[in-house]
Amino acid sequence: MDRRSALRSGSPGVRPSRVQPSRRAFLAGTALALATAACGRSSPVGAAAPSGATTTIRIGAIPDQDPEVLQRLYGTVADSMSAALDLDVTYSPVTDYAAAVSLFRTGDLDLVWFGGLTGVQARLQAPGAQPIAQRDIDEDFHSVFVVDAATGLTASDDLRPLAGLRFTYGSETSTSGRLMPAYFLQQAGVDPQGFPGGPGFSGSHDATIALVASGTYQAGVLNEQVWTSRSAEGAVDPDVVQYARTPGYSDYHWLLGPQAAERFGDDVAERLTGYFTGLSADDPGDAAVLELFGAGSFVPARASDYDRIEEIGRSLGLVS
Repeated sequence: MDRRSALRSGSPGVRPSRVQPSRRAFLAGTALALATAACGRSSPVGAAAPSGATTTIRIGAIPDQDPEVLQRLYGTVADSMSAALDLDVTYSPVTDYAAAVSLFRTGDLDLVWFGGLTGVQARLQAPGAQPIAQRDIDEDFHSVFVVDAATGLTASDDLRPLAGLRFTYGSETSTSGRLMPAYFLQQAGVDPQGFPGGPGFSGSHDATIALVASGTYQAGVLNEQVWTSRSAEGAVDPDVVQYARTPGYSDYHWLLGPQAAERFGDDVAERLTGYFTGLSADDPGDAAVLELFGAGSFVPARASDYDRIEEIGRSLGLVS
């Protein structure tokens, strides 16, 4: 499977795969041993949950792409995580970004794949929530502005010509589809809310491409990874072209709920971090998960990685 397959979980060649427990448990156990040695705690991977605790961990994700793609992607993750950690893992789809934050706050989801902004919002609403891991690419993520070729615009670093176009963001609380693009527009002297008729909100990165292709909007902005993947698939109308690429910022990450230690054991954060950071491209089962995420590896994540996201979110009125 080549890099172009990233996020193409709906293709016939990508099937959910269950990693052999011995391999995955060894990787998670090694990472856990290192982590617990530093804090004076020793809890083996696969240790029994506290008396009365459940062994089913409920995962979710912001719906930033086509639902069928997400179902296949997180179904694969659930199988892999279940085999590695000896837990039942279920994926629950959500209707929109706000629902992901709400279900995390109420404890109906234990572990959620959030964008930078929704992750900040969720942590503020669920004190004690803990970032677990991010992909290597999330340390320096980018958005791309795209335009209808009929505008006559060609690739440029100057965002000012976008000001006079009908423009759509993705979801209202998307980091790569709204927050950071709005910030960079503002820095370039463009009112991020001042587009003719006001900006649109497509709801997802795939929908942004479709709306520009249809002529509903003349320009839009989306996650660079989705743009690159869809372009490689040949799924982008040739009349939709890339105009500009933003500077980098921190984005997606797994966030663990504050109730997790009580439900799954005090070592659950270390176990999950060990699982994700232990995924290896040299192992076929691990490689399948990494390719679906479009990543070379996962690395530990810290709340401080998203301080800039929180600051910009507050300045734009998206974090209170």
